Amino acid sequence: MTVRLETVILTGMSGAGKSVAMQALEDIGFFCVDNLPPALMPRLLDMAEHASGSLSKVAFACDLRGGALFEPLLTTVEELRSRKDMDTTLVFLDANEATLVRRYKESRRRHPLSPTARLTESITQERIALEAVRAAADIVIDTSDMATSVLKKELTSRFEAHAGRMPVHVVSFGFKYGVPVDADMVFDVRFLPNPHYIDELRPFTGEDEPVYDYVMQWPATQQFIAKAEEMLDFLLPEYQREGKSHLVIGIGCTGGKHRSVAIARHVAEHLRQKADVELSHRDKGREG
Repeated sequence: MTVRLETVILTGMSGAGKSVAMQALEDIGFFCVDNLPPALMPRLLDMAEHASGSLSKVAFACDLRGGALFEPLLTTVEELRSRKDMDTTLVFLDANEATLVRRYKESRRRHPLSPTARLTESITQERIALEAVRAAADIVIDTSDMATSVLKKELTSRFEAHAGRMPVHVVSFGFKYGVPVDADMVFDVRFLPNPHYIDELRPFTGEDEPVYDYVMQWPATQQFIAKAEEMLDFLLPEYQREGKSHLVIGIGCTGGKHRSVAIARHVAEHLRQKADVELSHRDKGREG
């Protein structure tokens, strides 16, 4: 049986975390090559396939530092996607302007795209130049609010072997803080009664049993959960057959503290019967 070569091409905004991401991929067994011109990627992959003790996982990082050598990236990606001897995933790391500015000021490094221009102008130019690449990406990860450890965990969950079970990330969030940029599907539970307006429940979260029990007691909650989980039971094997490698399910309420946390708990526990599930609560601690 021929083993398909797993290939990850990592790109994105300068300062969005590509170095950390490459370290994470290397930790889970990828042979990593940084700043390789895209036109050379097929040649190196051919060498990898024919090498003694041939590699099974290869990751490339490239960005606009390569100048004109970066331009063939999308053409190269399409070429690799068409090959039957490998699985190719294009990952785009992004972050908002404020985060990128802060990271550059903390590191005291110049922006590689235009080191003589203002930092904000360089970031804007880079974002415009990368619009088509971002649109073509299989996975977009927003690292704005991610600690280094969280980004590493995210990539590990997506690309580490999982014995045929689909990795699923269930994340609760607050709509007031924005929808998770990498969510594949989003459930809005703001229609449920809100524990925020119950004085004795307000300080707690959906991880605490009084709030969890309050959210779960309503007939509308039970109907919603039954329908949502029935749909997910149908979708998971369909996504796997289609070739999807990872699923992110967002469950949102207003502040991300009560209702979404409780529902995410229930959904995650249900899905653990058939998938490798990670549960996180993005905004649980933002409100007092």
